[in-house]
Amino acid sequence: MLLIAAGAAVAQSFGRFAYGLLLPAIRDDLAISNTLAGLIGAANVGAYLLGTLFVAWATSHYRLLSVLRLGLMLSTTGLLLAAVAPSPLLLAAALFLSGIGGACVWIPSPMIASDALPASQRGLAIGLMGSGIGIGVIFVSILGGSLRSSQGDHAWSSVYLTMAAIGLAILLGVLFMVRHQQARPTGGGGFGGFGALKRMQGWLPLIFSYATFGFIYLLVLGFLTSRLEDDSAWSSLDAATAFTLMGFAMIFGGPAFVALATRISTRLALAIAFALWPIFVFIVLMGAYIPTLMACIGLGFLFSGLPSLITLYVVENATPKDYGPSFAAATLAFGLAQTISPAVGGSLADISGSFTWVFLVSGTMGILGFIAALQLPRVGHPVK
Repeated sequence: MLLIAAGAAVAQSFGRFAYGLLLPAIRDDLAISNTLAGLIGAANVGAYLLGTLFVAWATSHYRLLSVLRLGLMLSTTGLLLAAVAPSPLLLAAALFLSGIGGACVWIPSPMIASDALPASQRGLAIGLMGSGIGIGVIFVSILGGSLRSSQGDHAWSSVYLTMAAIGLAILLGVLFMVRHQQARPTGGGGFGGFGALKRMQGWLPLIFSYATFGFIYLLVLGFLTSRLEDDSAWSSLDAATAFTLMGFAMIFGGPAFVALATRISTRLALAIAFALWPIFVFIVLMGAYIPTLMACIGLGFLFSGLPSLITLYVVENATPKDYGPSFAAATLAFGLAQTISPAVGGSLADISGSFTWVFLVSGTMGILGFIAALQLPRVGHPVK
């Protein structure tokens, strides 16, 4: 279970989220605009979208562990290519590869991890996936902040090289140590997994909630350091501190919200999480040092809590046969939304001359997620 959590960190924290933290250094070192930087980020999330289509098909025909292993291979290769990328085009290609790997890792991970524990503790396993991602974000924040202070903007290449080395070690551990018992799938998930997803109660508000989260979270995670450094006049070290605190909170957000869901239901826990989103985002907009740091902690809880709750809902309500295609289909909606998010954010920043509208849009749309969460069935099935 710990290796799976570490694999999720490689695929998500390193392969996808590190770009947002390193964005100011990459942008200045490669001398690119915010719009082009957003398009590079879109290559990653666009690949994640394509990856979910592949995973929807693959999990209907191959075991979850095989798909996860392939994803780790792709993620690690993408990190290595990013470390040596000399141009925006090659960096986008590397992030594209990491994006496909991210989908192949994230979708199978919760079920494989939850099967490592007794049925009564499966929610904890799902929450710990978010914890692994949080630890990865902390690592990238500390490493990126320290190397930028000593090496300057070019240090982003060294950060990617270090992450690639760690990814290789985790990949070897998963290949040789992780096992998962699963009957061979026989198909039947439908195109993109939607045939399986539609057999799950509450599927429509669920994918709307997931899509909303996919759009709004990257507007914050991808542009937080840029907002703090460019608009609020924070130093790169202070911005990295905010990102580190966010990552630290991600360690606890998944388990905390999953524990809350066991007491008040997944539906209400998800609604509460979305209701908190605009509050924290608007505090960040104010830019005051201590309140912003506190808000970043709150956002960190939500970054891991929201996807953990959505994953928990799928695990609770989908049959073992339908889980892989169902979660892939839900993630497809998530992927569609996050594909356009970085480009929209970068364009808004270039047009307005600041990142204020980026955060305003993100905070306001959290209300849509709150409404969608309340449309979920009031009573779900127990965890299988």
